[in-house]
Order: sequence, then C-alpha cells, then structure tokens
Amino acid sequence: MYNRFKDLGIPTVITRTEDTTLNPTDRINTIRPNITSSDDIVISNHLNAGGGDGAEIVYALRNDDTLSKMILDNIEETGQNIRKWYQRKLPSDPNKDYYYIIRNTSPAESILVEYAFLDSTKDDRKQIKNDWDKWAEAVVKAVADYKGYNYVAPGENTVNNTYTVQKGDSLWSIAKRFNVGINEIKNANNLTSSLISVGQQLIIPGAAPSDQTNVTYVVQKGDSLWSIANANNTTVDEIANLNDLGSNMIYVGQILQIPNSGNNTVIPDTNLTYNVQSGDTLYSIALKYNTTPVAIMRKNNLTNNLLTVGQTLIIPNDIESTGNNQEQTDTENTYIVQKGDSLYSISRKFGITIDALKNNNNIVDNTLIVGQVLKIPAQNENTSNLYVVKKGDNLWSIAQKYGVTVNAIRILNNLTSDVLKIGQTLIIP
Repeated sequence: MYNRFKDLGIPTVITRTEDTTLNPTDRINTIRPNITSSDDIVISNHLNAGGGDGAEIVYALRNDDTLSKMILDNIEETGQNIRKWYQRKLPSDPNKDYYYIIRNTSPAESILVEYAFLDSTKDDRKQIKNDWDKWAEAVVKAVADYKGYNYVAPGENTVNNTYTVQKGDSLWSIAKRFNVGINEIKNANNLTSSLISVGQQLIIPGAAPSDQTNVTYVVQKGDSLWSIANANNTTVDEIANLNDLGSNMIYVGQILQIPNSGNNTVIPDTNLTYNVQSGDTLYSIALKYNTTPVAIMRKNNLTNNLLTVGQTLIIPNDIESTGNNQEQTDTENTYIVQKGDSLYSISRKFGITIDALKNNNNIVDNTLIVGQVLKIPAQNENTSNLYVVKKGDNLWSIAQKYGVTVNAIRILNNLTSDVLKIGQTLIIP
C-alpha cells in the first residue's frame, strides 16, 4: 500500500518498514507527528480472529462512513465477503472511540481495517494467502478516489490518462505527481501558457523525464516564501505545491525544493543533506557522517528522535557544531538507547534515579525509543548508594536499614510525599 500510494503521487508515511513490534505508545508517538489536519487519513491494517469470516472496518466517531464503505465495496469486488462498517464506543466514556489507534489520532480520519479472520472455518485463510495484495489495492483505489487523485492500476499503461485539476494544483505539481515534464503536458493539451483552472481536464502523456530538476535551499533567518521565490525566478505557489506546504509559514533550517528555472540564485549551504533510509536511526546516521545525534537534532530543530523514511536531514559538518557538542559531553554524558533498555536499567547503569533521568530529558512517561539520545546528569559524591523499592518497603524501614533519617531520604530524592512505588530507585545518603 505504501509503495502504491507513492506511485500515485499520494503523500504517505509508513510507521515501520521491518517486522518489528511497536507497543501502543510507540505506535501513537510514531503517527502523531505526521498528522497535520482532518484531511489526513490514518489506516491501521489488521487480520481478525474470533470465529467469523470476512472483512470489516471500524471508523472514528468524528467521521462519517463514506471512506469505509468505499473500501469494503472494493474489497467485495475481489471476491472477499464483507461484514460491516461501524463505530465502536469506549464503554467507560461513550463520547470516545474504543480503539486507541482511532481515539488518539484526532483530528485525522482514522480507520481500522480487518481484512479477514485467521481462524475462519470458511474461505478467509485461503484468501489471506492468495488475495492479500488485491485487498491492499482495494484500499489504495478507495483512498485515491475519495481524495480525488487520478487512479492508475498496477502495471496499467499510463499513456494519455486524464487528470482533473484540483484547488492548489499547478502544472509543476501535476508534472511532479505523474513524473512527466511540464512541456509534455502543455504540448499534449495545446496549452500556450502555464495557466490552468480548477475542474479543467488535462491529458497526461506517458512517463517522460522531467524537463526540470529541483535544487535544494535551506531557509535562512529573514527569509520568506516570497523572497525565496523572487530570488529563484519562480512563484510562491510553485514552491508551496512542490513542498506540500499547507501555509506560507517556513522556519530557519527548513529544506525546500526549488523549481530549477535555469536562473536560480540559491545560496549554497555548507552542510550536507541526507535522505533517511529504512532502518536508519539518528545514532547510525551520526556515525556515518562522523558527527553526533545531538548535533543533528540541533541542526534540524528536532524535538524528538523519530525519523521517517524519505525525510531530509541537514548533516552538520562545521567545526562550530562539533565543538559545541564536545563542550557539552565534557560536562554531561549522553547515552544512546539500545534495544531492551528501560529507564530503570539505564538509571542503574549510571547510578542515578529514574526521576533524575526523566527530568534531565523532559520525559513525561516511561517510553523510550531505540536510538534515542539521553542526557545523563552529572553524578555527585553522595549518589553512590542506590536502593530499589520492594514490596512492603516504606521510608521508615529503608531509613532503618541504612541507618539514616526518613527526612534525609526525602530531601535527597525530592520526595513530596511518603508514598513509594515498587521498582522506584532511591538515593541513600
């Protein structure tokens, strides 16, 4: 589905490209940074169980059933049975969706697709093996039709397909979508200018090399889309469409693709750029370019360690960024989260408390991501004794065990109450 969406020019993001397990928090944290508005669609793909047979879809309480019905109609055309499309409410709060993947991805239009039953006594198990690709294509076609994209079946000859111009389209964006040149579209439609209108039918000629290649520009302080467009002999709309910008807001360090008119005056940037590949982490990219994850995060204004395949990163190669990071590591250690790590195991490794680790990294829950860069707070001479709270412990029993006062433990651990949690790490004075 991901590859097909890309083929059709539909902007898409995939949560993972390998057979890895994500817990509910990881799934949501991966999805949410990519949600920009209610125009986005979240598709959660599943196989069902429980003795039934056929496909069904759960859709969000905030949405109607149009997309769900379109998908099931397409799946039915492949020969698969369909059951129903429905909404499911959370028993404890009927105003909320039952499934977290739908509930926590607002305002996107979120659907959960159950394609078949693994324990079906009818045809589902055989169809899963034989028809999974047809089902995936059924979803792709429904989304394309629902969003107004020109749908072309896999392997279909794209010569002289037609496209209906949508609001915000330009000849450049249409040419980019169908991998053809602007001049090819103009010639096929006898256009004497680049002006097009919403609702206009365009003939899209067969795939041809683009007559223009993009150049990359890194936004500088004081830039605006107008100033960048003016300097590069293009228009604000061309840049906005080429970069899928939802508004004219840009930020320092942002990487923009600029239509190459042959008269570009793009200011050269001293930094390298890198397109994120499947399996990449900030740590692996930093090793590749002899820099640090922290330096990459700073250069790209990243607020977390999540990367998406195809994302463009600026790779710092200047002495200043490396030097700044070195100064930091002299006074504050960093640690790259490894598979199997937890806040508890890392706190034990460095002889610090979980709370100190969370506070130093602005972590609000216990979720860690492989490749995440953690700042390890400097240890002082009084933090060598650590104690992990066990069942039945209280501050008094622990204080007695170590021959210290309850108040001393309270102060050293910044405790605001005497309530302890099993597994909590305490510094013992």
